[in-house]
Amino acid sequence: MHFRELNNLKCKTYLGVCEQTRRAIIIDPLREKIERYLGALAYQNWRLDLIVDTHTHADHRSGAAELSDLTDAPVVMHRRAPAPYVKRHVEDGDVLAVGECSLKVLYTPGHTPDSVSLAGDDRVFTGDVLLIHGTGRADFAGGDPGDQYDAITKKLFTLPDATLVFPAHDYRGHTKSTIGEEKRSNPRLAGRTRGQYVELMNNLGLPLPDKIQEALQPNQSAIDDSTLNFPTYSQLNAVRQLTPQEVAVRLDAPTPPILVDVREEAEYQGDLGHIAGSRLIPLRELPERASAELAEIKDRDIVAICRVGVRSTTAAAILTGLGFDRVWNMKGGMLDWNEARLPVER
Repeated sequence: MHFRELNNLKCKTYLGVCEQTRRAIIIDPLREKIERYLGALAYQNWRLDLIVDTHTHADHRSGAAELSDLTDAPVVMHRRAPAPYVKRHVEDGDVLAVGECSLKVLYTPGHTPDSVSLAGDDRVFTGDVLLIHGTGRADFAGGDPGDQYDAITKKLFTLPDATLVFPAHDYRGHTKSTIGEEKRSNPRLAGRTRGQYVELMNNLGLPLPDKIQEALQPNQSAIDDSTLNFPTYSQLNAVRQLTPQEVAVRLDAPTPPILVDVREEAEYQGDLGHIAGSRLIPLRELPERASAELAEIKDRDIVAICRVGVRSTTAAAILTGLGFDRVWNMKGGMLDWNEARLPVER
């Protein structure tokens, strides 16, 4: 399989091509570089089969959805990815076929809950979990430095030492490293216990990315930031959370909460199903429809629901901003509801 990096920027996008079949995969595309990717594919007469985002990006807009629209290649992400445009959800150990070649999915959370790495014969694409002589930050919502340490040491560091490491970002001019080099000399990891790593990562004190407001929530929701006034990061952090089990208990109360499912129609009727009695109001329509359709229940408890509890956190913050005072988010969304074996309708 032939690989090349396409951006020549701090943000990395990788193209992989099966030389026998001319089938291709693109990993972590940038929205502003889509024409470059299409040009490279057309010039070489390569057929794009798969588009992978290794995680939900917080510092730039993903080009996955638009590239998929233009090429019909499906977007692939981990099953905990919140975006509605993902056509194929993968788990640890799944294999992505590209012509006669393949890449193995390694679930490597910690930077985000949906982070994956892709391992080929001689290399691994590590997203933002493991960087060259560094690691991705773990202080975004859903990040966990302990999970990150485990993913790196128990998954990535079990690969052969000669395995080439290609991350989704590099800020120092590096292009690649090896697993062996990172095990020996990565300053955040080498010689540190799990507890020491967690303490280090919890005290980095890094500022939020400059473009987080313009990138993160649009990437999570597939809604352009010009069409919806997204809540601020602090407003999102203030949203009250309920587990699926806690929601189920409240639904059995004499006055149960109103459930507002903010997914798209296809998701609502899809594999994960929906909770009986929930109202479908897609996130993109929520601000306009809330005042007309939910005004009579402002004094009731409202629980927002989506696939994994990310878009619904945005929805809960929007409703709070519109004057709904008794709003909660269902943490983990319909994915965790299904894993708890709670009843669904399809």
